[in-house]
Amino acid sequence: MFSLNESDRFMVFGNAVNLRKGIESPCVFVRMYSMVPPDGSVYVFLYRYRTRMKLLHWERGGYVIFYKRMERGRIRRTVFRTDAGCGFILMRWDEIVLLVEGVAG
Repeated sequence: MFSLNESDRFMVFGNAVNLRKGIESPCVFVRMYSMVPPDGSVYVFLYRYRTRMKLLHWERGGYVIFYKRMERGRIRRTVFRTDAGCGFILMRWDEIVLLVEGVAG
């Protein structure tokens, strides 16, 4: 069952990634920054055109991927606070909800 809520920790990758590569590609980025994919965090990745995103989450016994494709518009780069440099940025639950619903784009 795919369930996310405000008690989850959301880590957003600040750089664009190729989202065509299933689960292994996002896991590589997580490990590159000395994090462990099955630690319970939700890892958020954005396609370079900012029209698609993937959320990677470990739930009992396996990974779950949530994939979102925007029909219109793009997600603003400012949402990702890339001023912190490359790597992962911690985001709040309410910010993630706005992203997924397309309100923040």
